[in-house]
Amino acid sequence: MHEFSAGRKITSFALIAGGLGLLIFGLVIAIIGTGNPFRGAFMIGGTVAFFVGLYLFPTFKHHRTIVNIIFLFPLLFAFAVTVIIPLILGIGYSFTNWDGIRVTKALGLENYIRMFKQPGFLWSVLITVLFVIFNIVLVNFVAFLLALLCTSKLKGIGFFRAAYFIPNLIGGIVLGYIWQFIFSSVFTKLTTALFDQRYSMLSETKTAFIGIVIVYVWQYAGYIMLIYITGLNTIPGDVLEASAIDGASKTQTLFNIKLPMIASTITICTFLTLTSAFKQFDVNLALTNGTGSVANFFGNYLTNGTQMLALNIYNTAVINNQYALGQAKAVFFFVVLAIVSIIQIRISNKKEVEL
Repeated sequence: MHEFSAGRKITSFALIAGGLGLLIFGLVIAIIGTGNPFRGAFMIGGTVAFFVGLYLFPTFKHHRTIVNIIFLFPLLFAFAVTVIIPLILGIGYSFTNWDGIRVTKALGLENYIRMFKQPGFLWSVLITVLFVIFNIVLVNFVAFLLALLCTSKLKGIGFFRAAYFIPNLIGGIVLGYIWQFIFSSVFTKLTTALFDQRYSMLSETKTAFIGIVIVYVWQYAGYIMLIYITGLNTIPGDVLEASAIDGASKTQTLFNIKLPMIASTITICTFLTLTSAFKQFDVNLALTNGTGSVANFFGNYLTNGTQMLALNIYNTAVINNQYALGQAKAVFFFVVLAIVSIIQIRISNKKEVEL
């Protein structure tokens, strides 16, 4: 009953060996660059044959594990191709003079040294950190207030939830151009009518930065609101009823019961806000394109007053064709984001235990 036929064993081993052979052959001709039009078919056919043979592999003990690996392979392969391999290659390219196509020599730490000597890059790091701090506070505060409103007993709560979430469905580029029109046209007409002075928030670096913060909060607060709503809805009703019977006010219930009981939700929302704010790119590109004058930053005049780190990396690599330098900045960005995220999670988890 538990014996495999000899034919199945032979078929399994033949498919595994043949599949590996086809896959390796396809990779070799792709690397050599012979121009063979069937190299993709060889690799795909070899991969399929290998996994079919693996599925037919004559073992009961590890068969479930093999099946799990087969089903997980497409996801793991896609993750490796789109994230892991580019990350490893990118780290390697950051130590070379890579021009986006080829590498001719290794530069060591030259790109990293050069990057920290650029005042514009240092300014981008500074305003990115400020942007993250502002948005962690404002997005979570606004989102939590909206969540409290949407978990109340007001009529039409479904409408409010949808209305607050809709801005998150609009793409960042489109959103940036919409708000650019508001700041440059609607807002200027309003200031002209009220103060007889034409003024746009995008005309000065400081107010343009505030404008980016406003747009980001408007876009992202609705998404974070839904997570807070989920957390608030998981609070047992018995606990809230008991606090009401004991005479606790709404303020006491909020700070002594609701907030401690959704500590894990606060951790998730803080993490999502932090990582999203650090990676801000599309709104920054569409709204100001990073422009803005800074009269004196370490003795330098800057024209990228609202250019945050992600946009600075993009401009360095794509616009200025300095791919290796841009890659070095991206590696630095990744390291900073990873360290800050780990620290934030550890601190939040520690507070969860204390609560």
